[in-house]
Amino acid sequence: MSNPKKKLLIYANYYAPDVASTGQIIQDMAEGMTDKFDVTVICTVPSYMGTIEEKYKEKRFYREEINGVKVLRVPVPEFTKSSKESRIKNFIAYFFGARKATKEVGPQDYIFAISQPPIMGGMLGVYGKKKLKSKLIYCIQDFNPEQIIATGYVKAGILLKAAMWIDKRSCWKSDLVITVGRDLVETLRWRFAKNNVPRYMIINNWIDEKKIYPLSADNPGVVEFREKFGLRDKFVIMYSGNIGLYYDLEGIIKVIEKFRNVKTTDGRDVTFAFVGSGSMLNKLMMYVKEYGMDNTVFIPYQDKDKLIFSLNAADVHWCVNAKGIKGVSCPSKFYGILGVGKPVLGVLEKGSEVEMLIEEINCGRVSEPGDYEKIAEDVQWFIENAGSNELARMGKRGHEYLVNHLTKDASVGKYIKAIQEL
Repeated sequence: MSNPKKKLLIYANYYAPDVASTGQIIQDMAEGMTDKFDVTVICTVPSYMGTIEEKYKEKRFYREEINGVKVLRVPVPEFTKSSKESRIKNFIAYFFGARKATKEVGPQDYIFAISQPPIMGGMLGVYGKKKLKSKLIYCIQDFNPEQIIATGYVKAGILLKAAMWIDKRSCWKSDLVITVGRDLVETLRWRFAKNNVPRYMIINNWIDEKKIYPLSADNPGVVEFREKFGLRDKFVIMYSGNIGLYYDLEGIIKVIEKFRNVKTTDGRDVTFAFVGSGSMLNKLMMYVKEYGMDNTVFIPYQDKDKLIFSLNAADVHWCVNAKGIKGVSCPSKFYGILGVGKPVLGVLEKGSEVEMLIEEINCGRVSEPGDYEKIAEDVQWFIENAGSNELARMGKRGHEYLVNHLTKDASVGKYIKAIQEL
């Protein structure tokens, strides 16, 4: 008789069908582990865009099963991404709802928590470890409160000190801390002054190369996307993902303004496309309207099955972070860019994980956040080289690197091995 699978409980604020990047990563990981573990996810009802369907407003919990993963959803209030208060209420509701849901799942061998919501993800992991007498793996996708400090989102000093103590405690209590980049490891070591650093390892994020891959420009799905959003025969420089606080998009939109009525050397109009939503979207849209920027379009989030077409519709992709985010967060959109084999227009601090990867792979050009003159020079370089072999080679090098080093199966396999060795 074979041994029963060990049980793994995952705390994830967002999970399928929500389009949050961390939710998609957790879904890939959870589904990729079902051969080895009996996996349960505690998450919110679908709510990433702030609104909630009526069918998720009636019960205390909602039980589902998605591709072999047990999903236990907790209700949360609707929110507006531009409102701090409503987002905080949403996070708190998930935190306490997830604690209650923990009592519903029974004994577990392992707890897996991610660093979302800020601070609370780690706290849930510690709670689950104690309550269920399990081993804890804490995956830090974003360091907080460091991320909050870097963006100035909250300025209350005492609260931030308390938050730092809480999240350091979550690291201390973990049996293993996993970060997603070399610069994040340095932040972990700095937190503990390089003394008594918790056990840790790096596992890069990924894209599912079987679902996101290069398509030709005449692919029907790509053609349809370009036609639908006015991108036909344009040279498209795309930003795809969360249009939020951590990317200095207010500064970048001012750079984009300088490229109105610009054509490439092969005669195409240059268009900047923003695909997604977030707390900064309205500000960007108002700026574009105020300055009459007909070189910029805004496109809603695409369903997961349409993502391959939207990503392939670009000629170049932005991959950006604001100043101060080095060692704090790693933009997972980078892996999708490599997935479709497009060159990268990076705005990233020197020594950050993705900046180092772009330089090592030679798959794009990178400037420092805030160096708007250099950012504009890089945009101009891509425009002048539109349709060139060099851009094609950049994209090809990025895709080859992903296939050889950053596949879903490779990274999920590392997670499985790390957990089994605890």
